[in-house]
Amino acid sequence: MIPVSVITGFLGSGKTTLLRSVLRDPSYAGSAVIVNEWGDIGLDHELLETSEENLLGLANGCLCCATRGDLARTLIDLAARRRSGAVTYHRVLIETSGLADPAPILHTLLMDPSIAEDHRVEAVVTVVDALLGAETMARHPEATQQAMLADRLLLSKTDLAPDTSALEARLAALNPGAPILRAVQGAIPPDMLFASAARPAALQHWLEAIATPGARHSAGVETISILREDPLPAVVLPLFLEALAEHAGEKLLRMKGIIRVAEATEKPAVLHGVRHVLHPIQWLEDWPSADRRSRLVLIGQGIPQWWPARLLEALEEEARG
Repeated sequence: MIPVSVITGFLGSGKTTLLRSVLRDPSYAGSAVIVNEWGDIGLDHELLETSEENLLGLANGCLCCATRGDLARTLIDLAARRRSGAVTYHRVLIETSGLADPAPILHTLLMDPSIAEDHRVEAVVTVVDALLGAETMARHPEATQQAMLADRLLLSKTDLAPDTSALEARLAALNPGAPILRAVQGAIPPDMLFASAARPAALQHWLEAIATPGARHSAGVETISILREDPLPAVVLPLFLEALAEHAGEKLLRMKGIIRVAEATEKPAVLHGVRHVLHPIQWLEDWPSADRRSRLVLIGQGIPQWWPARLLEALEEEARG
């Protein structure tokens, strides 16, 4: 039986950072990885260091909605390729989109006989932002659902939130059976997260009862995708982040991008942000793929579709004089 673990958590909680850390562990480096992203441009799979044949992306939808069938087909196909010797892996790690309700995903894993004959659910790990987790759960039912279904709860960004006692009390009330673990920059021994978790016998029946088709996203959540061929002047990036924080603020649920910078075209800049918390620009040593276009994805509520691209253009014109 192939163990399958699900990594979930709201937008910007740190799922990809955790997954990158897990895949550096020799015991998990050979895992098959399925990354689900919501939006037209997939980025998370570009930031993971694993073999290409073991990495699959499911974009343009959420695993709790239209792409559940894609998940089933992907797992069945992977298992067949494994039996034939075309690929080698000993476990499957699924990273859901930040807006996913894990219940229908687990329902598929548990109830689809073509999946269950080769796979077993090992653990559901929910990543919770220690800085913004309480506010996120208050505003978005998806985040609460993710916490309630976890086998283990992992607090991320604990270096930014010195006192997590209120958040931990809230999580313990929602899910008293899940241990609450802590990580800094995604660093935690993987066996603490993915060792087989005991699940209540009633969970399968409960999942079957609540797993109904259709999206469960918060009203008004939209994805804005920007794709650019030409590099941007380096000075534009901090100005862009500053403008986002000032004018988008609470409307910006998540922002992530890989940017080609005119002054250093061989080393892409990586942008991350959650609401008004925009992380310092990071630089990769090389492009993760042959695609060297700038790609930027924003997920927000009430942000006009045209505004981020127009903002970038205005800042670029100003920088170029």
